[in-house]
Amino acid sequence: MNEAAAKPDDKPATGEPSLVRVMGPWLLLLFIVGDILGTGIYALTGQVAKHVGGAVWLPFLVAFLVAVLTAFSYLELVTKYPKAAGAALYAHRAFGIHFVTFLIAFAVMCSGITSASTASRAFAANFSDSLGLGLAGGVGITLIGLAFMAAVAAINFRGVGESVKLNVLLTCVELSGLLIIIAIGLWAIGAGTGDPSRALTFNTSADGGAFWAVIAGTTLAFFAMVGFEDSVNMAEETKDPSRIFPKVLLTGLILTGLVYVLVSVSAIALVPPRELGEGETPLLKVVQAGAPAFPLGVFGFITMFAVANSALINMLMASRLIYGMSREHVLPPVLGKVHSARRTPYVAIGFTTLLAFALITFVGEVPALGGTTALLLLCVFTVVNVAVLVLRKDKVDHGHFSAPTIVPLLGALTCGFLVGPWTGRDPQQYVIAGVLLSIGVVLWGVTMAINRATGVNVEEPRAEDFGAHGPHN
Repeated sequence: MNEAAAKPDDKPATGEPSLVRVMGPWLLLLFIVGDILGTGIYALTGQVAKHVGGAVWLPFLVAFLVAVLTAFSYLELVTKYPKAAGAALYAHRAFGIHFVTFLIAFAVMCSGITSASTASRAFAANFSDSLGLGLAGGVGITLIGLAFMAAVAAINFRGVGESVKLNVLLTCVELSGLLIIIAIGLWAIGAGTGDPSRALTFNTSADGGAFWAVIAGTTLAFFAMVGFEDSVNMAEETKDPSRIFPKVLLTGLILTGLVYVLVSVSAIALVPPRELGEGETPLLKVVQAGAPAFPLGVFGFITMFAVANSALINMLMASRLIYGMSREHVLPPVLGKVHSARRTPYVAIGFTTLLAFALITFVGEVPALGGTTALLLLCVFTVVNVAVLVLRKDKVDHGHFSAPTIVPLLGALTCGFLVGPWTGRDPQQYVIAGVLLSIGVVLWGVTMAINRATGVNVEEPRAEDFGAHGPHN
């Protein structure tokens, strides 16, 4: 690796004003940590335990290692092209194919909707359990999830101003819940009431091997690690991104990976794997088992706050991405309409909300929704890792981070490997992803036909208008 001190020119070639560079290393670190923390660890710890048994920490560790490989590729690309666009920009620069750029952007959008739907389901389950409503599964959870998503849509329509200060607050709330779990677990282990030896026991897969059980767990655990790629969208608002991005992003990944491993060990020390895997509120069970006197409603509120933030950010991203693609004439123009009073993309908000309603109603289960999010992003990450290698021939006039060639190669191989059916991934996830992407392809085809009929000349897409944000788990 080498990292040059030279900085790219902050002033765009067009002479238009650039975004204000307000984020230093500490604010960027909080942004990254807050973006990774979220629904994944709160909702899927028990489901991972179903696959791997007591060694629930291992899939999270493997997912962390895979994420780090891809993070190196993102670091090279974001310091080479410090623009707020992400995967769509990198795919466009590497391959220059209109449809591929669109498909990457739409896949990121879909991952946001599946992530928000996962958060909605987790919110409903924690709402029910923390208030003692006893609505585990079934129509009750679905109705709460739909009501929650409708509330998110209303907030989205009204307009939400995101700020770094708000992200700091949300990060503290999300992190506090996980630190409570770690503290309860360590206290119980020290007092002799926890059983840390469970963390070394494995389930085995149908063929008798622990390897494939860990891989199956990793396909779910990876959902908890996504979000780090969002930080590249802050490149134009970060001070000296080519210099600080590498160490800050890697530090953020290490901190969250450590938190996830400690949470997993604490959870399994207090709750047996089989029990942890039942229901959709695993960490509430840990609090009940390790600290019965702790007010369950307080922890439930923290959990709901964390997953609600995930849902809102993802639906904001998805609606703005649909709006951007419509404005670039690659989706129907109606999706680009802006409300005259609220100045929000209300048709795009309605469209993405209807997709989320369908997922909550007809899919429902957290593992299927979270697994689909991971599947879509693993596909995107595979393309990003390949793009790094393709773009090595594209030289820029400023210094940037450079990953060893073996790293993007391993990143592409590991991400591509985790996409395949041999991992034990639920086939339903492929169906969900396929249906969502098919909707995009149909809309793209209809739009191209409309453009030809109306004489609209579509230039090569500006990828920076496609990719405002990525999923926050």
